[in-house]
Amino acid sequence: MVILEQVSKRFKRQQILDNVTVKIQPGEHIALVGSNGAGKTTLMRCLLGEYRCEGTITIGGLNPRTHRQAVLARVGFVPQLPPPLKMPVNQLIQFAAGVCGTDPKRIIEVTLRLGLDIQTLLQRPFVKLSGGQKQKLLIGIALGRNSDILIMDEPAANLDPNARQIFLELLKEKQEHAITLISSHRLDELVALVNRVLELDMGKVVLDEGV
Repeated sequence: MVILEQVSKRFKRQQILDNVTVKIQPGEHIALVGSNGAGKTTLMRCLLGEYRCEGTITIGGLNPRTHRQAVLARVGFVPQLPPPLKMPVNQLIQFAAGVCGTDPKRIIEVTLRLGLDIQTLLQRPFVKLSGGQKQKLLIGIALGRNSDILIMDEPAANLDPNARQIFLELLKEKQEHAITLISSHRLDELVALVNRVLELDMGKVVLDEGV
């Protein structure tokens, strides 16, 4: 279970999250929606333990700040903006798989299904990949790992139409065994994949209902 209780986050004088309380049960697949600046990305970063915040967050009973390694071992995460990693693709795959005891071949299989010619990229620094290549690799890592929580921030933004469709199919397969929290501006794409919609506006939950 993922629990946020009265979570607030400020950057200098700006209130980004304002007293957010949400409980996510196993089997729930949530579309996180809201305009730019609503707090979606900040909420995800707090869940991952990247930001300090007021209130309480637990994932499987663990605080993601103080038990970061144990929490991240359970999470498949796709960021909105790819990190500027200089390590070679092969090393990144090995590292990501090792964190949660996954066979690296599973990650490679997912990237191949997405249409990424991964074998030609293994020695290339991640930062040198194109936007679409980075996105496919990050999705491959998130969906190929032994994770039971998926946190995805605009995961299909840089995908071509064919890869986008394959991604949605892969996500549906993975959802049988995972909680999903996914933000997107295209709610129409997610309707078939979610059973709950959570809307943020100016850092507050303004809508939380099943679909």
